[in-house]
Amino acid sequence: MYQKALKAAEIVAAILRRPAMERDRRLREQLAGSSAAVPALMAEGFGLGTDRQFAQNLYRSRGESKETRTHLVVAHGRGYVAADECESLCAKYDEIERMTTALIRHLQKEDRKVRG
Repeated sequence: MYQKALKAAEIVAAILRRPAMERDRRLREQLAGSSAAVPALMAEGFGLGTDRQFAQNLYRSRGESKETRTHLVVAHGRGYVAADECESLCAKYDEIERMTTALIRHLQKEDRKVRG
């Protein structure tokens, strides 16, 4: 899941380097921030002490993933991203979200006070 999120963020970073995206500063910054936050929040949460804390960060990561998908759709609507590219990348983020949800459910079930 984390590796998939990193790979997706790399793909988004390549999109952000396109000249058309460089002219749309606000969208570029929002997309850059949300896509980078997905794996970052996973990593941060993993380093926390309890399942509940980890799950909280995973909720935030999942939210950033949903935000990234929205920004990608907006970028497509503005002509910065092709339809097939948008669909493919949104599908990757959807898969990441489903995996994240499954891990959240597992963590909530376990609810260990001390992880590790």
